[in-house]
Amino acid sequence: MKKLLTITLLGSALLAGSAFAQDTLRIGVDVPYEPMEYRTSDGELTGFDIELGNALCAEIDRKCEWVVQAWDGIIPGLMARKYDAIMSSMTINEERKETVLFSDPYITPPSAWFAPQDSSIDFPAKETLEDKTIGVQRGTLQDNYVTDMFGDAAEISRYSTADDLVLDMDAGRVDIAFLDFPIGKSTLLDSDEGDYKVVGEMITEPKKYFGEGFGVAFRKRDQELANQFNEALATLKDNGTYEELYNKYFVGEAK
Repeated sequence: MKKLLTITLLGSALLAGSAFAQDTLRIGVDVPYEPMEYRTSDGELTGFDIELGNALCAEIDRKCEWVVQAWDGIIPGLMARKYDAIMSSMTINEERKETVLFSDPYITPPSAWFAPQDSSIDFPAKETLEDKTIGVQRGTLQDNYVTDMFGDAAEISRYSTADDLVLDMDAGRVDIAFLDFPIGKSTLLDSDEGDYKVVGEMITEPKKYFGEGFGVAFRKRDQELANQFNEALATLKDNGTYEELYNKYFVGEAK
């Protein structure tokens, strides 16, 4: 009888462990920010973050469920347990580390200035941006950088989405934009509606603003989950999956 009970309890534990392994992992994401996260014409979520996130979940034997959340509420949503992690082009920096736990960086994109091809701005500086209108996404590291560096010289227009910023760029209401390079490339350089260029050099410093790259964010208590993601990321880099996804979205761009 005791042996039977032991076997039954062991079987239940194994089933519970299996069920836990297959539990759905909810991941918060803000869209659209092509090529990182966006919807296809039929409404399906895709992009580098989405595909890499799904691969990471598969590696740890979990199923991803993507929860769309506006950027300005994405960390509060994590704290409120609306989802278990954030994978949405979030830069690792000291300010955010006070609130969330980050995975290892999974990509380190530069930021860049974007302006119309006929713009007279050839080098972004306080004197060249004086009385100009700079477009940024609200609440991002680019917003923080521009506010601190140019807020006393230029007008800053903040937008909830990069698409809204592009609309004002196309209409001539914004002189220059400062964005993550991949996002600016897809929304401005590759746009059929406008004719834009990169102004000046790619920017990755100072670390106070630009951090250490993009990471997956977790609640601080979820160290074990963060460790699982770090191990999975290392595996995907070793087996070529990461390189395949990277080349799909960023061929020719620096990691």
